[in-house]
Amino acid sequence: MIIAIDGPAGSGKSTVAKALAQELGLSFLDSGAMYRAVTLAVIEHDVDPMDAEGCARIARALSLEFDAQGRIQIDGRPGEPAIRSETVTKAVSAVSAHSEVRAAIVPQQRAEAVRRGGLVADGRDMGSVVFPQADYKFFLTASPEVRAKRRAHELHEQARFAEILADMQLRDHLDSSRKDSPLLCAPDAIPVETSSLDAQGVVRLLLARVRKDAKS
Repeated sequence: MIIAIDGPAGSGKSTVAKALAQELGLSFLDSGAMYRAVTLAVIEHDVDPMDAEGCARIARALSLEFDAQGRIQIDGRPGEPAIRSETVTKAVSAVSAHSEVRAAIVPQQRAEAVRRGGLVADGRDMGSVVFPQADYKFFLTASPEVRAKRRAHELHEQARFAEILADMQLRDHLDSSRKDSPLLCAPDAIPVETSSLDAQGVVRLLLARVRKDAKS
């Protein structure tokens, strides 16, 4: 079984995807971690995030794997917590927008699904591009203000709410307007508004849908 969960930054998709995978006994694929890993390597090699060929060259050369806990390994070394840094977060939309970078990463994501025999994958184009034949597709949404509040709380940086909101709105624009695999809700995806729900509430909704179909 393949379940694709897409949505903008701060919509709760990673937390929900991990919990849903655990409930269903499936593997979790953090697709964003792969693009963050490429972005980290781009920064470490002093390549301009806007340099499509330079970023693609690095993406093609990297060995990306996941350990038993689902954490990404970059050329055999742990990618966490470095891939979650603010520097990487600010550059990842630019790096992941390059068609050449996506051409290097998407086949690896599909290979992970084959290797694991199914999974729950979260990202921005899991249902629309990477796994168009996924058994279930969900698209999580929430207002920018709610998502920024969540991120500020996660970072323990409530005083930076306005800055985080501005960064999130910029990232939304970049992700939605890129030419290759933009952030969008696939026509056959189920939209889930999460502004008034916590992660457990969203997981319950998704589980109910999957289990309802299993019984029918």
